[in-house]
Amino acid sequence: MTTQKLFKRRVRERMTKTGESYTAARTHVARTRDRLEDSRDRLDSAMELASDAKLREATGRDWEAWLALLDRWGARRRKHGETVEFLIAEHAVSGWYAQAITNGHERARGIRLKHQQPDGFTIYASKTVGVPIAVLFDAFADEHMRARWMIDESMSPRSAQPGKVARFDWGDGRSRVSVTFEDKGPAKSTAAVAHERLEGPDEAEAAKALWRQRLATLKAFLESAATA
Repeated sequence: MTTQKLFKRRVRERMTKTGESYTAARTHVARTRDRLEDSRDRLDSAMELASDAKLREATGRDWEAWLALLDRWGARRRKHGETVEFLIAEHAVSGWYAQAITNGHERARGIRLKHQQPDGFTIYASKTVGVPIAVLFDAFADEHMRARWMIDESMSPRSAQPGKVARFDWGDGRSRVSVTFEDKGPAKSTAAVAHERLEGPDEAEAAKALWRQRLATLKAFLESAATA
């Protein structure tokens, strides 16, 4: 059945149930459809942070389960930081995923715009690479290695904990980059990037696309070097 035929059938069903005119029933059904589509779009936005499969693998729950859990806990009435701390303390979620789940809940429930944070806009990107965690960390922390794959952009180091996290000023310093590292085995590790304090949705989308490209370049660079 086509979408239009299904819509008309639902209008007729409502007319039969309520006795409303065609126009009134159509208006109600259209509003319900629009709300559902908006809800699906917001959930799709949340899933950009992590797929259901990746989230379930890392945390034991998919998006629907986490959203329902946070709704029951009362996350709509809580501050962003409170929800992050709840996920870390009560459900042993790692810091990066606690942020992602909190952001996803806020998007899905219409509390925030896509990528929006209290201090601007933040995007997330991650990549698993077939090299030890020390090599992946050095690819960010070592200036000469970073120049091999981070082309035409500049990052100035702020602080670092070897094998755990590295923080940078991006470009002129208006935005910042935080990279968290996770050991996946003797020759496999993940870098999770958070690019923070972006000025608006357009800049956030551009940063998202850039990091996807740069992380793919990084993966190819490191894995080809490891093979050689």
